[in-house]
Amino acid sequence: MRDMLGREELISVEEALDLLLKSAPFRTPPEINLPIEDAYGMVLARDAISREDLPGFSRSTVDGYAVIASDTFGATESLPSYLTVKADIPMGKKPDCFIEKGEVAKIATGGMLPHGTDAVVMLEHTQQIDEKMIEILKPVAPGENVIQAGEDARRGEHILQAGHRLRPQDIGALAGLGITDIWACKKPAVSIISTGDEIIPAHQPLKPGQVRDINSYTLSGLLSLAGGIPNRKGIFSDTYDVLREIVEQSLSDSDMILITGGSSVGTKDMTAQVINDLGKPGVLFHGVSLKPGKPTMGGLINSFPIFGLPGHPAAVAVSFEIFVKPVLEELSGLCRNRFDNEKNTVVAKITKNISSSPGRQEHIAVALEERNGELWAVPVLGKSGLITTLTRADGTFVIPLKKLGVQEGDTVKVRLF
Repeated sequence: MRDMLGREELISVEEALDLLLKSAPFRTPPEINLPIEDAYGMVLARDAISREDLPGFSRSTVDGYAVIASDTFGATESLPSYLTVKADIPMGKKPDCFIEKGEVAKIATGGMLPHGTDAVVMLEHTQQIDEKMIEILKPVAPGENVIQAGEDARRGEHILQAGHRLRPQDIGALAGLGITDIWACKKPAVSIISTGDEIIPAHQPLKPGQVRDINSYTLSGLLSLAGGIPNRKGIFSDTYDVLREIVEQSLSDSDMILITGGSSVGTKDMTAQVINDLGKPGVLFHGVSLKPGKPTMGGLINSFPIFGLPGHPAAVAVSFEIFVKPVLEELSGLCRNRFDNEKNTVVAKITKNISSSPGRQEHIAVALEERNGELWAVPVLGKSGLITTLTRADGTFVIPLKKLGVQEGDTVKVRLF
């Protein structure tokens, strides 16, 4: 069934994304070996496996005295246990003493427990009588205030799985295990093609009827944050030959193509024709029940993902988050989990009634405010063509396809920028 313009009727966001992700297997991202200090934000291509026990010895988690736990049983402030200080454990060295019943060794946080001991009493729970004698004012159980050898990681244990994006704490853990290089998936290169005779470079002065290139800069930032390598190709005319030439060139030096400004209905819209002529299956959808972002186009050129994104800046940001980012993550080798969509979200109350177009998933930009200890979302309303709307917003929330709006005081889930 077609609409009045002769196009296929709009499909839902879920249908469009499902169609795209299931139409062809994306290529396996190439693996590269690199030092861990260069791997922040990279996706692991192979499991990271511990080569040793961590820690390699039992160590104290507090400043205090290494003891035989049973020597402290029943100790109280009014009836303390009296123990003899046999040694002072040096940091970074293996103790050369053996602690027997009735003896303790002074130890600092991170120090190696001497043979014979199985717990550590915190310094605050002791009282020094003289150089050789202390009082224990509180009992400890075996293993208390101690990290046992191998408790953090065992030799041969899988520490991080392939498909995991490396965070600072992951790099720290690898360093602690002596793993100084890893195999990661190479970041996908993404070509950004701006189209439109009215678009000019950002550094040029405006003439009547012209607008500066905004979207290639926005998309470059979004791609970098999502783990891609942006490649701004430039600004091109909406003609078939010009667009086809730059798309063919981009197929040879990138992993995905984003065309912005060439997906609206009009005589100069050649994006769909170029995609269909360059490979199969071609355009998979053109027009989505989404606001902003209705004219978004997605397709595959011989398993190579390509998007025609709207020209309006707000619509570009929404379309990127919904369609481009999931495909980019596939190309990055990332394994998502069911909690990923809950990250970077907050719950807030909406400050005013907002109506929504029926049959359209609508994304509303909001600024967050705290009022009387509660978080409120203030709609930042504006047409999708306005440039500064999103700069005043902290995030967006979604009005679902079949919902006609939200009422003041309703709770919404805000996805933070």
